[in-house]
Amino acid sequence: MESNVLKLAAQNAVVIFSKSTCGMCHAIKRLFYEQGVNPTVYELDEQKHGREMELALKRLGCSPSVPAVFVGGKFIGSAHDVLTLHLDGSLKKMLKDAGALWL
Repeated sequence: MESNVLKLAAQNAVVIFSKSTCGMCHAIKRLFYEQGVNPTVYELDEQKHGREMELALKRLGCSPSVPAVFVGGKFIGSAHDVLTLHLDGSLKKMLKDAGALWL
C-alpha cells in the first residue's frame, strides 16, 4: 500500500491526504487554496481503502497521519510543518519549483 500512496502523491504537484472531519486538514487545504494552489485531495474517510492508506502513511513516517502533504512528490509534513514552511517563506518556493504556482 505504501507504493500506491507514493504513486498517488507523485501524480500531481500538490497532494494532500486528509479526512473530511479533520479541522487541521481543513485549515491546511484552505491555506493552499488561498495561495492559488489547487491541490489534489484524498479524503481517507471517503476512500474505499482509506484505512489502509492511513496506515501506509504512518509507516512512511507521517505522524499524525493526516493531513499529509506532498509537494512535487516529496512528503513535506503535516500541519505544523506546512505552517512553519509557510511562515518562513519556503513553502511558496517549493510550490513554484513543483509547478503549482506561477507567480
